[in-house]
Amino acid sequence: QGVLVPGLGTFAVVHEQINGTEEVYVVRRPVFQLDMDMSCLQELVFPTVMIPGDVEIMPLDYWWLSQTNSLPPDMVRGCVEETILLYSFQLRTKQRPAFTFKNIGILSCQDNVLCMQFHSSCIAGLESRDIWVALLLT
Repeated sequence: QGVLVPGLGTFAVVHEQINGTEEVYVVRRPVFQLDMDMSCLQELVFPTVMIPGDVEIMPLDYWWLSQTNSLPPDMVRGCVEETILLYSFQLRTKQRPAFTFKNIGILSCQDNVLCMQFHSSCIAGLESRDIWVALLLT
C-alpha cells in the first residue's frame, strides 16, 4: 500500500526481485515518487521512481494523524499543506533544506539532486529476512 501526500509525492512499499549468485531474493523496500509542481524543480535533478500499478495508493489519513497528536483533522491538514507550500517555496528560492519524516527518512537536496534517503530502521522494519539486500537496494 502507498500513501499520497498531496503536493509532495507518494510513499509506497514495493517488492523487488534480485537474482543473487546462488539464490533469488525478494525484498520489500520503501520508495518515494516525487509529485511536486515542476516549476519548483527547474534546476534540480531527482531520481525517477515508478510505483507499480498494482500498489494501492491511499490519500494521507488526516483523521488518523489527528489521533496521534490530539489536534483536529482540519488543523492537521492545514499544517501539512502549509509545510509543503513552505518547502516548495524554499526550493523555488534556491534554499535547500532537508525535509525530515520521523521514523521514515529525509528528503534532501545536495548538489542540485533532490532525493529521499530512508532510515535503515525504516527499511529493516519492512524486511525481516533479507535486510542487507533491502538496505543495499535502497
